[in-house]
Amino acid sequence: MIDIGINLTSPQFAGEQDELVERARAAGLSALILTGTDLAGSQESAALASRWPDYCFSTAGVHPHDAKSVDEQTLAALRELATLPQVVAIGECGLDYNRDFSPRPVQDAVFDAQLALAAELNMPVFLHCRDAHARFIEILAPWLPELPGAVLHCFTGTDEELDECLALGLHIGVTGWICDERRGLLLREQVARIPAGRLMIETDAPYLVPRDLKPRPKRNEPAFLPHIAQVVAACRAEAPEVLLAHTRATSAAFFQLPIQE
Repeated sequence: MIDIGINLTSPQFAGEQDELVERARAAGLSALILTGTDLAGSQESAALASRWPDYCFSTAGVHPHDAKSVDEQTLAALRELATLPQVVAIGECGLDYNRDFSPRPVQDAVFDAQLALAAELNMPVFLHCRDAHARFIEILAPWLPELPGAVLHCFTGTDEELDECLALGLHIGVTGWICDERRGLLLREQVARIPAGRLMIETDAPYLVPRDLKPRPKRNEPAFLPHIAQVVAACRAEAPEVLLAHTRATSAAFFQLPIQE
């Protein structure tokens, strides 16, 4: 298994990263991709990833919440960070019109700038979209021919949004949201429609604790990815080992990870 989204820089993991990575290994995970959500966090994620070569990797980008903090120096620093061997994607970038922590025109411009950077560097993008699908697609679509890949992480959209994302060639990241009996029912139906080769799995730890874990932990972590994978496989009427094989291969190829089969 490969967890394509873990926020290892979260204060919830402070001082516990070594133990968390060891538990992930023990749970059968082949690799972890640490999410960068602002410049400082991207730098910290890259530094953490360097502690576990060829097991931990990272992304470099600015989440829409923090778009208002971006200037030309930020983009130059991200460009330099992206040259590190452990940095495998640009992001988390995109739009969040739900909370509007940054003004929407600023979110739009910073998203477009990061897509341009990814195209310049020939790197895939790790994407975020919440309550902004139409504008998200409007900005993203012209860049797709110039990008080696794009994954919309933590997908929770409508059927129509999923269809449009798939038609455009996006990969889809599925989290423990699918384990939520209140909010995850639609995703349980949708996940069966995501073709093998386009589906990835993730925890988004420490967030999105699978609600059906008993006893329910206080926070999420990569060691819980096998549980999420079991639920995804069941929803797809797929043997768990089949799901694990194709999601692992898809993630390794997408991020060009040096993972031996």
